[in-house]
Amino acid sequence: MSFDAIGLPSPLLDAVKSMGYKNLTPIQQKSFSAIRTGQDVLASAQTGTGKTAAFSLPILESLIKADAGKVQGVKALILAPTRELAKQVHENIQQYSQHTELTSTLVYGGVGNSEQQKRLQQGSDIVVGTPGRVLEHIQNRTLRLNQIKFVVLDEADRMLDMGFLKAIEEVLSLIKQAHQTLLFSATFSNKVKTLAQQFLQHPRIIETAKQNATAKKVRQYVYPVQESRKREMLSELIGKNNWHQVMVFAGTRESANELAKELKLDGIKTVLCHGEKSQGARNKALQEFIEGRARVMVATDVAARGIDIADLQYVVNYHLPFLPEDYVHRIGRTGRAGKSGTAISLVSPKDHRFLGDIEALIEQKIERVVLPGYEFDLTAEIATKETNKPIKTEAKNRYQQTRDKNRTIAKKRTTAASKSKPKRKSRYSSR
Repeated sequence: MSFDAIGLPSPLLDAVKSMGYKNLTPIQQKSFSAIRTGQDVLASAQTGTGKTAAFSLPILESLIKADAGKVQGVKALILAPTRELAKQVHENIQQYSQHTELTSTLVYGGVGNSEQQKRLQQGSDIVVGTPGRVLEHIQNRTLRLNQIKFVVLDEADRMLDMGFLKAIEEVLSLIKQAHQTLLFSATFSNKVKTLAQQFLQHPRIIETAKQNATAKKVRQYVYPVQESRKREMLSELIGKNNWHQVMVFAGTRESANELAKELKLDGIKTVLCHGEKSQGARNKALQEFIEGRARVMVATDVAARGIDIADLQYVVNYHLPFLPEDYVHRIGRTGRAGKSGTAISLVSPKDHRFLGDIEALIEQKIERVVLPGYEFDLTAEIATKETNKPIKTEAKNRYQQTRDKNRTIAKKRTTAASKSKPKRKSRYSSR
């Protein structure tokens, strides 16, 4: 279905056309009909399927028809888990509303509060922000919720994983008037379902793709490699294949810092994006990456959701994530909006158990690729390690545990006895 056919107000239609939008995605079609009829929504969709437009455009349409711009107060509140995602959503809303009088404000932590307060005091129809900073503005009375008509919880599962449940509950409990709540999530986890039961009223449940499915146009490969040769293999893949715009996920900030340093020494222009970096530094790194001044961005999972880079071709898992769901979110940075992309995982024996969890979750075996010069039989290596483990029977384990316990007790008694003289009256007094 085309955007021309759904009856959008001309200011919105002109905006989406200027952005190159032609046809609605499945999540957009289903969300539009539900939101337009005033229903709460509990929606799940793959990353990169147009979720922001799915909730933003119907909200903007409703506010335009209600002439909401002439009424003072915030009418729509959108909560997102990270600064990056909040910023992305806000930028999209500004683009959609460019031909209207509606205004929006972005609020998030990690930066000064005064400028955000000033913008809120000037008046906004829509506020986009992270839960903690939104709650702070409410408590400081720089953000009032008495005019709210719409609440959006974007990437709700991620917000809950990051510990924002209490902040979300506090914010939502302060909205007393009738309103629509729209909850969008990559997964319908038990936490998400509980939150939905608490705050959504008879929601329309929308699922446009199988839970935890990966985008069909993302080609996925596993490269078996010894842990000590991962950096060498990554440099060769990037250099020999002349890859540009490669997002590499590392497991920790420390490993991300070290990897970025090594890639630079290999002559590969690299930038860093993780939680230890200031917001200004992260924005600068992202801009360099988007503009092609850096070939590689090394990131931790803080960037797994919220960074939207058009035409990103490659995602590399330098370390596999602990949670298999995070694999889906990571590789969802490529292959967005129906485009193709490539996801590569460098897998050593220490990553093997995570690979099994990932393949079980996505219900497919990822193709293995052996890079010449790095021949390494991952399965054989795992089997050898398992075979070489010492075999201990249950009885032998119990014996060793008892023996170790007795040795510890005996040592403590010997130490105590050496510090005090035994009493002569009873030879058994020390017992």
